Amino acid sequence: MGMTSRNRNVEASRKAPNLFSRKLFAPLPSRYNLLAALLSFGQDRRWRSTMLDHVVGSDPKLVLDVACGPGAVTKALAKRTSARIVGLDLSEEMLRQGQSNVRTSKLAERVSLVLGRGEQLPFADATFDGLTFTYLLRYVEDPQATLAELARVVKPGGPIASLEFGVPPSIGWRLAWWLYTRAVLPVAGYLTGGRGWWDVGRFLGPSISSHYKKYPLHWILRAWEHAGIEHVEYRSMSLGGGVVTWGYRAR
Repeated sequence: MGMTSRNRNVEASRKAPNLFSRKLFAPLPSRYNLLAALLSFGQDRRWRSTMLDHVVGSDPKLVLDVACGPGAVTKALAKRTSARIVGLDLSEEMLRQGQSNVRTSKLAERVSLVLGRGEQLPFADATFDGLTFTYLLRYVEDPQATLAELARVVKPGGPIASLEFGVPPSIGWRLAWWLYTRAVLPVAGYLTGGRGWWDVGRFLGPSISSHYKKYPLHWILRAWEHAGIEHVEYRSMSLGGGVVTWGYRAR
């Protein structure tokens, strides 16, 4: 039997993740944060706040936000610290929306947005006091190598924190999550944003399931440690729908 369109999308995201993600998210910047809220049942803001708790307490002076999208985490970092923030994303459309959002929030003096890839950062070793990345690892070809590259640009002892969607471990909640991501989310996306959101809605659930089948949580935690990040911990939130992970660049 041939692959369904959503399975073809998951396969395409594996073969050429950068190209696929740029194309997938190009129509979405103006409503991207709404999509995150839909998929997380409105929990995304709480997840992001928890992630930031593990970075802002170190009183950083310069922070890198990787896969910044239209700048939700970037802006939150600027609001919760006095640091200069650099946001990086591979989507020009997302960065244009991010620039607009930053200007509207009157944060442009402390926020810079850069076009680039998490797998090949355009920064010297040990440049940043801290680093965040959000919903990134499903869109890279080699999560282990990407984690090592992220750790490379952080100063020894600097905090690194991430947020990713998760799959609920409980069978009952996992079934509810599966039905929501495969049936409700695509329709909700179409009604709120049209065909582009329908495509993303159909892709995200299978993408998350496929990612954790290949890279289960225990593998990801070891990958952080192998990348030179120590004291790695995680918190599963909202019945497992979101996972916040954090640690510190090895000294």
